[in-house]
Amino acid sequence: MLEGQSICVVVPAYNEETQVGRVIDTMPPFVDKIVVVDDASLDRTSEVVKTLQESDPRVVLLVHPKNKGVGGAISTGYKWARDNDMDIAVVMAGDGQMDPDDLPDLLDPIIKDQVDYTKGNRLISGEAYKKIPKLRYFGNAALSMLTKIASGYWHVTDSQTGYTAANKQVLHTIDWDATYQRYGQPNDLLVRLNVMSFRVADVEVEPVYGVGERSGIKISRVIFSVGWLLIKLFFWRLKEKYIIRDFHPLLFFYALGFLLLLASLILFIRLIVLWVANSYLPEVTLLFWLFANTMGMLCIFFAMWFDMEYNLPLKGSGFSRRTRKYRRDKNS
Repeated sequence: MLEGQSICVVVPAYNEETQVGRVIDTMPPFVDKIVVVDDASLDRTSEVVKTLQESDPRVVLLVHPKNKGVGGAISTGYKWARDNDMDIAVVMAGDGQMDPDDLPDLLDPIIKDQVDYTKGNRLISGEAYKKIPKLRYFGNAALSMLTKIASGYWHVTDSQTGYTAANKQVLHTIDWDATYQRYGQPNDLLVRLNVMSFRVADVEVEPVYGVGERSGIKISRVIFSVGWLLIKLFFWRLKEKYIIRDFHPLLFFYALGFLLLLASLILFIRLIVLWVANSYLPEVTLLFWLFANTMGMLCIFFAMWFDMEYNLPLKGSGFSRRTRKYRRDKNS
């Protein structure tokens, strides 16, 4: 336990026989339960975990008979934490890419009731560009921007990191069977947290690479699949948050903005056709296109601004490694 709070760490694992042992062995002593979810691995992941159970009674092994994806494994672990009345559930991947030294920083804002959910951010330190493979880095940046728009958490960055912590209220509120079961689960969860008005904070964590991990993620496929997921979640959030649960005029700005941009696209196609057919651009059509394009963008920017202001109370405060070093130096 940590300051009277029971801590459960969920470890989703798929074919991690060489890595999961290191994750368990380096788990801090204040962690009460280590729930390893073997997502139908094809290697000896379960056997390795069973061996470690003999020396560490904190270890719990859950095995999926069929592969559900990383999101499905995380949901299984969250449900175990919920059903066993844990105060805080943390997610640490089974590949060893999450530094256990960062765990207290993720837990601190939740224990102090400053936030309901914290997530790691590998980009704050400025070292991520040097350590994270470049294709993954830029893919992460693109998905992080889309996630800001879709989730309403405009202060959240590095949306793809799975190093997260959730309090008991989150565990008992979210329908874990309804969350996305694949790689986009952290994005999906952020949208659901926003609809439920939970406070979320970013916490600086160390990017860890080159420890023997094997990534089966195809960036090109993930960007399109998660990108499409975020588009659907964006409209779902607008409906759930600003129509069903509450009302905000930003809906009219978004609607008008999308209509004007659609009109702008039609006018642009007309301009291209006329240019190719007659080698000239009608001035009236050109002016209407400029007006529709400009006003459409302005309406959407205003809607985003309203959304950002409306969600400011959900902006939690985490702290970085520099803050942690300052606190330690001050207390020493």
